[in-house]
Amino acid sequence: MSSKTEKKVQIYEDLDNVEKYMKDRVGLGTSFDLGVRKIKVMQKQVHLYYVNGLCDSVLIAELLEQLLFLNDTDRKSQARNIFDIVENQLVHQSVQPIKKMDELVDQVLSGLIAIVVEGYNHGLVVDVRSYPGRMPQEPDTEKVVRGSRDGFVENIIVNTAITRRRIRDERLRFEIMRVGERSKTDIAVGYIDGVADPDLINIVIKELKNIKADGLTMADKTIEEFLLKQSYNPYPLVRYTERADVAATHLLEGHVVIYVDTSPSVIITPATFFHHLQHAEEYRQAPLIGSFIRWVRFLGVFASIFFLPLWFLVVLEPSLLPERLSFIGPNETTNIPIVVQIFIADLGLEFLRIAAIHTPTPLSTAMGLIAAVLIGQIAIDVGLFVPEVILYVSVAAIGNFATPSYELGIANKLVRLILLIVVAIFHTPGFFIGITVYLLFLIRTRTLNVPYLWPFIPFYPKAFAQILLRRTVPGNRIRPSHLHPQDRFKQP
Repeated sequence: MSSKTEKKVQIYEDLDNVEKYMKDRVGLGTSFDLGVRKIKVMQKQVHLYYVNGLCDSVLIAELLEQLLFLNDTDRKSQARNIFDIVENQLVHQSVQPIKKMDELVDQVLSGLIAIVVEGYNHGLVVDVRSYPGRMPQEPDTEKVVRGSRDGFVENIIVNTAITRRRIRDERLRFEIMRVGERSKTDIAVGYIDGVADPDLINIVIKELKNIKADGLTMADKTIEEFLLKQSYNPYPLVRYTERADVAATHLLEGHVVIYVDTSPSVIITPATFFHHLQHAEEYRQAPLIGSFIRWVRFLGVFASIFFLPLWFLVVLEPSLLPERLSFIGPNETTNIPIVVQIFIADLGLEFLRIAAIHTPTPLSTAMGLIAAVLIGQIAIDVGLFVPEVILYVSVAAIGNFATPSYELGIANKLVRLILLIVVAIFHTPGFFIGITVYLLFLIRTRTLNVPYLWPFIPFYPKAFAQILLRRTVPGNRIRPSHLHPQDRFKQP
């Protein structure tokens, strides 16, 4: 029998056939975590199918107790619909009927329990999911001095719940679907009806439903690659966040937010270049302080891209510097070209970053001390590096770390390395041509038909002013125009 035919099979009235289907199709009896509980209710066989580890065993025991209680009551089974009695006896807020065997399989593997009754060609599923996972806690990558300490976790139900806790609007929608032929990963598309652009919502849902893949084991990142078909563009076209308050803010602006089960971060679409430069800390401080933090961050990001190539350019052509700045540049000679030193130092920092990720926290601190004190100083003493190279590479690296978006920081590092190569080959013309090509590349980039550099290009003065200066919440009345919101005004 083909798979297409199997998916249309009605639930069998004979429970032996249901059990055989589960053994052949799902591996009941082979996989230790798949189970079935067989009971008799009012002279009828009842089977309950479940997956150990995904269900709350206490709730299952309570439901079984309620069903077995029917055997002690004075009911005439011949004159009653046993299925309706069983359904009515399930004391739970989420009980749904099912008719197909493939529905039964999908729901059981998702952590629900399926109940079938002898003599009936339909069944019931009860949501008793209790996924293993951690409790909401502050994300390591998006910490704030003041603010909430709850962040998203790997459970999609928890993630949508802590979002709805912040937006108690009856128009908040979470449309759920399953993607992946084998993984059947739950994905929820969140938006506010009447605010978000219907065309944007339809595009996102359509693209998600068109995903054809075995599984989404890498969760949100796989979704991004299918959704935007990014190819080898290094720049992130969506924004990730693990903070519920950040996701809620974007929902209120008119964004569409994608929740993927098993992922502690959500996808915010569409996201421009300047979305990746925002941080929740700016909105937890006074507007002036938030603007100051933002400007310092912009300076760090700018330094991470252009500072090192610019310094290398004046090293190659000291005549570009005025007399007062003639001290800039290496004061020592070395046998290794400066550009090679820069690449070695930059790649060395990348080695340390990767090693820190794969090293337990207590050891990573010691590793950082060894790298800073021993490797760096000894490399200078033996003549591998000149001190200025270590200084300026470190400044560029700090600018990378100051970038709120991890993905944007890595992309900026690649651009910096390419600019260094161009400057090494073409000197001054290469520097300016490289920057021009870089800007043209960003200008041509679009994310879900939104210009990547909006509102700088195309230029919208009022929107760009809000990027440069953090406005007060009462003064920020209009939603971003690039989202085409149905309701333009945040405050009625």
